[in-house]
Amino acid sequence: MQVIDSHTAGEPTRVVVGGGPDLGAGSLAERAARLEAEHGDFCASLLCEPRGHEAMVGALLVAPSDADCVTGVIYFNTLRPLGMCGHATIGLAVTLAHLGRIAPGQHRIDTPLGPVSFDLHDANTATVVNVESYRHAKDVAVPVDGLGVVVGDVAWGGNWFFLAKSAPVAVEAGNIRALTDAALAIREALDRSGITGADGARIDHVEFFEPAISSDAHSRNFVLCPGGAYDRSPCGTGCSAKLACLAADGAWPPGKEWVQESVIGSTYRVSYRQGAGAGIVASITGQAFVTAETNLLFHAEDPYIHGIRL
Repeated sequence: MQVIDSHTAGEPTRVVVGGGPDLGAGSLAERAARLEAEHGDFCASLLCEPRGHEAMVGALLVAPSDADCVTGVIYFNTLRPLGMCGHATIGLAVTLAHLGRIAPGQHRIDTPLGPVSFDLHDANTATVVNVESYRHAKDVAVPVDGLGVVVGDVAWGGNWFFLAKSAPVAVEAGNIRALTDAALAIREALDRSGITGADGARIDHVEFFEPAISSDAHSRNFVLCPGGAYDRSPCGTGCSAKLACLAADGAWPPGKEWVQESVIGSTYRVSYRQGAGAGIVASITGQAFVTAETNLLFHAEDPYIHGIRL
């Protein structure tokens, strides 16, 4: 299987450019469902150890349903397909340029959530226009073992987020283990309390915020991803969820740039416009760099051919 690896603000993306499963015809949403139902080992075999690691996000290139799109893509983590991923879209844009498939300018890709556009500024910089984001619930209180009652907002940014009002410890690299444990405890408490996104959707991302360390940024965040790893980048869908909450509170105006800093110090520059519905449409600008072109090999006698899953 042919893959190209990159990182966006430190967060890795693995783009499958050849040798992936045949998912047949239909919409991207139908093909993503088929990937999960009929190719259960695919995600783990590419992203889990020994070939990858839990922080990686994959991007399977497929034919688009919309002829105006340069490609179709199904994003996935170690567990299952994702609806949308901001950092992986920036990584995909840079990868497509690396392959010579696109030049700087505006482009569209087809995703399971519908077409998404991006503007490739140069070989390493892109702005992604995300799907419409919105706050689903404000000031949700959840009792968490070891933390007491934690209050936060539930928001959609292309994935479901619980955005805590305060962090249990300082949002800095030395506290990544403690932040991870706290976020996992919150996610388990959300499940236990029956707190969900729209239509009972599981909230699989948890986000903490603190004031930025850099004078050029407005906020510093820590984001727990579905597989249990932390996001090295500021998280594109998480930034969208954050702006949706700020917009709902009247705390940040449309068009004004917000600089979000990650727990490792990397940044995205984000802004928003009002959406067609009640939400907002965020634009996320970041940089990605290609790190490898690789042929992944799958030996029939390899006991970990489908990844190490503990």
